[in-house]
Amino acid sequence: MSTNNSIADLRENYSKAQLDRTALASDPIVQFKAWFDDAVQSKIVEPNAMTISTVSADGIPSSRVVLLKEITETGIVFYTNYQSDKAHDIAKNPNIAVNFLWKEIERQVRIQGVAAKISRARSEAYYHSRPKGSQIGAWASPQSKVIKDRSILEEKQGALNAQYQEAERLPIPSHWGGYEITINMIEFWQGRPSRLHDRFRYRKDGEEWVIERVAP
Repeated sequence: MSTNNSIADLRENYSKAQLDRTALASDPIVQFKAWFDDAVQSKIVEPNAMTISTVSADGIPSSRVVLLKEITETGIVFYTNYQSDKAHDIAKNPNIAVNFLWKEIERQVRIQGVAAKISRARSEAYYHSRPKGSQIGAWASPQSKVIKDRSILEEKQGALNAQYQEAERLPIPSHWGGYEITINMIEFWQGRPSRLHDRFRYRKDGEEWVIERVAP
């Protein structure tokens, strides 16, 4: 069998649960928190891993996986290097798409929103809650930049380890911090048999949330 034929034959029939309109919270953030709690309790590895997609000034889309670090009343927060490709994209076009896939419980959440930098105080508080090695990593890596080889990173890491050997924490880099994505659309997908999945979309209409069932 050719590789293409084997790929074409890959499929799963989802049957663990269903999603009904009556089970949905009126507030999508409340609904998201409930589903996120389910993912955590299901012992999924890194349930906070999410794919975020941005668009460059040239109209070229890019996707990458980052980690959700906070759920707020209006959206979600992640942290990154402000000199990275994703940050340059957001500076030109703050519209962003997010996707969570929790295959083990046959669920997916799709989000659209607008990203904006959070306050320096919030970024600093989170930065200093990270392990010291992660704090050093934020300084050591010129994220998204071309480097000659890995030794560039390891030498910088070694120098920082020596410099801050006695320190409990490092100063936060000026080029590092968080973004909050204010949600304006969120869709909850529950796998069902024969590809007739349940999909419900919350979209903002003024100050109100409208909930619609969407065909799979």
